[in-house]
Amino acid sequence: MKTLKLHNNNERIPIGKIICIGRNYVEHAKELKSEVPKAPILFLKPSSAVIFDGEPILKPRISNDLQHEVELVVAIADTCKNVTESDALNHVLGYGVGLDMTLRDIQNSLKDKGLPWFISKGFDTSAPLSEFVPAAKITDPRNLEIRCAVNGTLRQQTKVSDMIFPVEKLISYITTLNTLERGDLIYTGTPHGVAKVVPGDTITAELVGYTNISHEIRDAV
Repeated sequence: MKTLKLHNNNERIPIGKIICIGRNYVEHAKELKSEVPKAPILFLKPSSAVIFDGEPILKPRISNDLQHEVELVVAIADTCKNVTESDALNHVLGYGVGLDMTLRDIQNSLKDKGLPWFISKGFDTSAPLSEFVPAAKITDPRNLEIRCAVNGTLRQQTKVSDMIFPVEKLISYITTLNTLERGDLIYTGTPHGVAKVVPGDTITAELVGYTNISHEIRDAV
């Protein structure tokens, strides 16, 4: 079982469900040639997809277009249902940075056929994840900034305030449909700048000023 870690805390918390948000930044929706959503787009990754700093990202053989998507990740502190936006941040355990690694060619093929995206998003090592900064240390997540670089070259950078649906709205919306529990994660969406990576590349993701991760891309055996 994969567990998450809070900074300067030895407690290991089992990771539950991973809810991911699609197209939560206007410019990213545009680069995918997709409509800007009027409500959050939700999909899932399995907890078995999680890897941590320094572990390799393995590109499945079925794809020729593995792409990076850097995201703010929110860890949930307790069981919650039908949460109001005004109360939502009180249910956050911490904030981290993650990568939603995506097999873009596979995803596009599945979309064209009207089929679920799961195999393009949920493969092993598709959810690199940092340790978490306790929520008490972050007054307002809108002030956070995330970055992604490949081989030292910056590819993605944004302020969380640019989200279409902010953290509190996401938590409120999700909990009208699904109960959230301690250790659940929300990957909150990626900004524009997603691009292909290949075996041999090194990708880094950063929650600026707080935490970061680095991973080498390798072919899956």
